[in-house]
Amino acid sequence: MGKDLKSKYRVNEKIRAKEVRLIGPDGKQIGIVSLKEALKQAEDYGLDLVEVAPNANPPVCKIMDFGEFLYQQAKKAKEARKKQVQVEIKEIKLSPKTEKHDLEVKIRHILRFLEDKNKVKIRIIFKGRELAHPEMANRVLQPIFEAVRDKAKIEAGPKFEGRQMITILAPITKK
Repeated sequence: MGKDLKSKYRVNEKIRAKEVRLIGPDGKQIGIVSLKEALKQAEDYGLDLVEVAPNANPPVCKIMDFGEFLYQQAKKAKEARKKQVQVEIKEIKLSPKTEKHDLEVKIRHILRFLEDKNKVKIRIIFKGRELAHPEMANRVLQPIFEAVRDKAKIEAGPKFEGRQMITILAPITKK
């Protein structure tokens, strides 16, 4: 992590420009000075000269503690990663003959998954002659759709894949 961040910035003698726009350690702009002068000022402060905007003309360099700067950048990157939401797809398997109580238990699981901001894949597996009666799946799906009506939206409607009917529910996100 720190290695790729370190190679992203030019520091001290690695800066190639002849003159730079210098920013002091307090964040105030000092002005355009020669690279030699900028390095001397950084040394006087006991800090590093870091090229923060290499594409500017002349490049912008700031006098700062490079180690501390890298630490802060890594900390910001870690915070950004922490804030990213990882959405998982949880799966519930049912059959067209799933009984009422079992269905209620599965609905509670589905609601819990949706509250945790996960998508839910409902898989109804047909066995033997059940395949001749796809409407039996509605007996199972209707109570589920009723229970999650205000908490989820149907992302992928009920569709057959071989001997299975699959539906995907996504949590409703409030902005």
